Amino acid sequence: MSVAARLRELGIELPPVVPPVAAYIPATVHGDLVYTSGQLPMVDGALPATGKVGDGEGLVPAVDAAQFARRCALNAIAAAADAAGGLDKLVRVVKVTGFVASVPEFTGQPGVINGASELLGEVFGDAGRHARSAVGVPVLPLDSPVEVEVVFALR
Repeated sequence: MSVAARLRELGIELPPVVPPVAAYIPATVHGDLVYTSGQLPMVDGALPATGKVGDGEGLVPAVDAAQFARRCALNAIAAAADAAGGLDKLVRVVKVTGFVASVPEFTGQPGVINGASELLGEVFGDAGRHARSAVGVPVLPLDSPVEVEVVFALR
């Protein structure tokens, strides 16, 4: 099944490519790979939440951050498809790197980035299984709680 057909089956609409917030492009193709820049969980040009991930008042709950990571992955698919010249040119997810802005005692970064990994698995099936890093950081651009970059293989 094509990636476009799978998205339709899942009832997922691919968002527009998020415009860069600095001096970079959303994705670039090199050989048979497309590399996305770090994607924030932008929805209609805005972050759904800001701040650090952790447990407690004033912090972004991990369950919410996982949903934001899911949105980052969807934004990455959009950026990669645009750079590659079409959604169905993306044939495999090679590598995911996820960054979680979190308080020092938070150790659930892998669970947060599972939001991205699970979406990629839903969309690409076995070709969505990938190598991955999940890293805790003190702060991300625009005070985003999460950022995800993806490397895709091309047809």
